[in-house]
Amino acid sequence: MTDPVAAWHAEHAYFNQLLRLMQKQADVFHAGERPNYELMLDIIAYLREYSDRFHHPREDVAFARLVQHCPEMELPLERLRQEHRVIAHAGDTFQQLLTAVLGEAVIPLAELETAAATYLVYYGNHIAREEEDVLTRAAQVLTPEDWEAVRTAVPPAHDPLFGDHPEERYRELRRQIALEA
Repeated sequence: MTDPVAAWHAEHAYFNQLLRLMQKQADVFHAGERPNYELMLDIIAYLREYSDRFHHPREDVAFARLVQHCPEMELPLERLRQEHRVIAHAGDTFQQLLTAVLGEAVIPLAELETAAATYLVYYGNHIAREEEDVLTRAAQVLTPEDWEAVRTAVPPAHDPLFGDHPEERYRELRRQIALEA
């Protein structure tokens, strides 16, 4: 079995890569130019479809197991679980706005900027807190049985972007990621 903490950290690194790419597109707003809305929508779609459906549910199980070993972490871990819901909601809102823009709806720039900033800041800070406060502790105290519960929390899923066989839909996003490397 793959080291679960290393896998968790690797997914965070992937998500941070996408958030940086999204931030570059959001910065184009400030230059008064048109960002690559299609690319932004691909990023948000991936994060909503993969992270919110597979990564965060596994984390929620890890958090619950961690509280059993470290009851003093209950409140900070509950906040992180709450942030999963907030990130999902902010992502849904931002995705709807991007879809509307691509459908040629007129959306005020301030509304798009606010949605982008909310999503980017919340998600970035959330990952940083998990990296700083949770991963090391989880590596220290979670048992093989705990990690098995985390692994089986959701059905196994193919990562459509960073997996061995990326989906065609994400071809341009993968190209952009390679250019950033």
